[in-house]
Amino acid sequence: MLNRVRSAVAHLVSSGGAPPSRPKSPDLPNATSAPPAAPPQAPRSPPARTGSGGATPARTVEARASFSRPTFLQLSPGGLRRADDHAGRAVQSPPDTGRRLPWSTGYAEVINAGKSRHNEDQACCEVVYVEGRRSVSGAPREPSRGQGLCFYYWGLFDGHAGGGAAEMASRLLHRHIREQLKDLVEILQDPLPPPLCLPSTPGAPGSSDSSQLVGPQSCWSSQKEVTHESLVVGAIENAFQLMDEQMARERRGHQVEGGCCALVVVYLLGKVYVANAGDSRAIIVRNGEIIPMSREFTPETERQRLQLLGFLKPELLGGEFTHLEFPRRVQPKELGQRMLYRDQNMTGWAYKKIEPEDLRFPLVCGEGKKARVMATIGVTRGLGDHNLRVCSSTLPIKPFLSCFPEVQVYDLTQYEHCPDDVLVLGTDGLWDVTSDCEVAATVDRVLSAYEPNDPSRYTALAQALVLGARGTPRDRGWRLPNNKLGSGDDISVFVIPLGGPGSYS
Repeated sequence: MLNRVRSAVAHLVSSGGAPPSRPKSPDLPNATSAPPAAPPQAPRSPPARTGSGGATPARTVEARASFSRPTFLQLSPGGLRRADDHAGRAVQSPPDTGRRLPWSTGYAEVINAGKSRHNEDQACCEVVYVEGRRSVSGAPREPSRGQGLCFYYWGLFDGHAGGGAAEMASRLLHRHIREQLKDLVEILQDPLPPPLCLPSTPGAPGSSDSSQLVGPQSCWSSQKEVTHESLVVGAIENAFQLMDEQMARERRGHQVEGGCCALVVVYLLGKVYVANAGDSRAIIVRNGEIIPMSREFTPETERQRLQLLGFLKPELLGGEFTHLEFPRRVQPKELGQRMLYRDQNMTGWAYKKIEPEDLRFPLVCGEGKKARVMATIGVTRGLGDHNLRVCSSTLPIKPFLSCFPEVQVYDLTQYEHCPDDVLVLGTDGLWDVTSDCEVAATVDRVLSAYEPNDPSRYTALAQALVLGARGTPRDRGWRLPNNKLGSGDDISVFVIPLGGPGSYS
């Protein structure tokens, strides 16, 4: 077991490697443009080409061809090469010319300092039109622009063990959300409560009569209240699950390597839905106040869920791990002694007699950014990772990883927002070295230097946040102004104005 742990540590240190080239996965049907038409999507930034002098090994060409950046960056081949430069780490943002991102959203990103061969983050920003699938009455819906819904969509996808899962999610997740919303178009526009059942055949009305339910009626004295908001939350949750299932189906044929954390924002009918699965985060800065809109899902924050699964299904531990947690690794010489521990039901600590099975490696180990599940992965929610195994073992880790996001809702109509109120999304490359208060201070400093109606102010803010987390090169590394280490990870940031240009009706 000791050799296996050593192998796991070595694997974590040497996490680089070029992902193989892969054919593109078949997409879902294209999203229909919303009225008015959404900004045209530029073709995906082309792969950078190597110089013409001398023969280039085939593996190098394949690895380079598999590297791509978000379409809205509109990078030329030369720009893509600069974006892929670990030494210079140039910050990338959409060009100032042409159409801006919806709501004048700001975006900036930078590659890691050598942690992986390419930038494994991906981003997406779309305006999506949803055409209803059918009416609640069961009558086929006549195609009509006026009957559909439009939602705005932003997504950050932080890849690990390769960029395939993040790239696939950036192309397809918003389409899964659109598919899930198709049944809800008419319901969401109707002020009446949602029907209990949708009709299964044309002409069959939706039923909300609880008298047709079988079983004891004492439990069904009244029907549970279901809000329109909760329907949207459910649609987003189902979309994440369907995206993960698609990755599982296509991981072999399309070589969807690795996994990704996913942080998604959907604006629909006056409300902002923030869905997070992983360790990326989102905060609202409103009139100087900080409003957290997500939380991280790590082995520490989800310890009890992981331990409960290991307790209920010990076969998932393979006889190699224990679901119990101890303050440190148990030594053979401590058999029979009473040591501090905690299980899936405990937030505090107690003492127990050490048994032989307690000598196994703990399911959750380490602290902070070094916390790991099965000594392998540092996040507990996300998409992909279907091929992930314990190092030097065939034991799968996916059963302990959840694809379901936590969704928080913010009602834009309840507040009078000014142009300086923003929603900041960032991958962990930002938050590892930047606190919420530091982000809020940067928001105030940068936006106050621009006129309120200047749409470029949000891109400038995104760039300032990325630069502040990256630092400057000195002393053989990237350093912050306080001389602490800057972030060596990929960093991606969206800045979404809540009270700037645009209509939220």
